[in-house]
Amino acid sequence: MPHGPEGVNGALGTGRVHRGGRAATIGPPMAERVLMIEDDAALAGLVGDYLRPLGYDVTPAPTGGEGLRRLSAEAFDAVLLDVMLPDLDGFEVCRRIRNASDVPVVMLTARGQDEDRIVGLELGADDYLPKPFNPRELLARLRAVLRRGRRGSPPAAPLRFGRLEIDRDARVVRVDGEERALTGYQFDLLRVLAESAGRVLGREALMERAGRDAGEAFDRSIDVHVSRIRSAIEDDPKRPRRLLTVRGAGYVFAKKQDEG
Repeated sequence: MPHGPEGVNGALGTGRVHRGGRAATIGPPMAERVLMIEDDAALAGLVGDYLRPLGYDVTPAPTGGEGLRRLSAEAFDAVLLDVMLPDLDGFEVCRRIRNASDVPVVMLTARGQDEDRIVGLELGADDYLPKPFNPRELLARLRAVLRRGRRGSPPAAPLRFGRLEIDRDARVVRVDGEERALTGYQFDLLRVLAESAGRVLGREALMERAGRDAGEAFDRSIDVHVSRIRSAIEDDPKRPRRLLTVRGAGYVFAKKQDEG
């Protein structure tokens, strides 16, 4: 792809400033496995060289098919997914990943158009990053999606609102006992709203509490995620009773939703 090494060349091209010493101390204490589905071998190599000293084990996959095969056979903590692949496009790969897994997905797009990013979010991507990108921004976004996916906090009682149950420890949402599919980030948005039921939360506050830097997201991204959450938990997403929009203010999770 044309937006390969030059997208990160200023920071990764020499390979000198990211190894040893202080760089290694800021990474996670145990290596986290990252699958990078990217047909540009040079870019994948540079990203791997940058992330490895920081405690990340990056496995490259040059095609969507190989990436899906690896993901089905091995355990990964996150996926970096290019949109433009030689066999399947990244949107189709993302859709297939979401049908089988809730592993965090960061999409990489050279096109940089809001529509492409919105499609990725609608298909279940947790974040996006336009090419060319700064490697430090890639690291920040990767850390954010991994942080949202980590567990280990003290046990928390499930939140129940009539027929809706939010199991914060298992990170599972059920309506009438049936599990509903959400991405990791969408679950965190729903959890934050439910924990503040009855209170209006602005978009920036909502994103920050869910673990995303509000200054990084474009205006429609939060609305896309809310739409997907409604599709999962509402009886009629066009007439929501649980997750409500307050014009000019943000969103509110209703305390009283249905009987039972």
